Amino acid sequence: MDYDFGNEKIQIEKDGKTVDCDILFTFDCEQTMKSYIGYTDNSIADNGRKNIYVSSFDPLKPLMKLEDITDERELEMIDDVLKQIENDSK
Repeated sequence: MDYDFGNEKIQIEKDGKTVDCDILFTFDCEQTMKSYIGYTDNSIADNGRKNIYVSSFDPLKPLMKLEDITDERELEMIDDVLKQIENDSK
């Protein structure tokens, strides 16, 4: 399911500052029963590629609170999703 985030931007706190980020994608995972959002602050990593972040969120809450992903299985699943998105964009 895709979620409507209005202007396709979100704001996050990074290093004590509010940063505007572009939403790249959203997806639900039946395994984890969670929703995920991929976004970027358009900063560039050492490898020359744009930094992409993924967090989980609860789409039923009126104020979206992004949650860090710390579970190893979730991280592996997200890595697979990112690889698939990269392959699909070629």
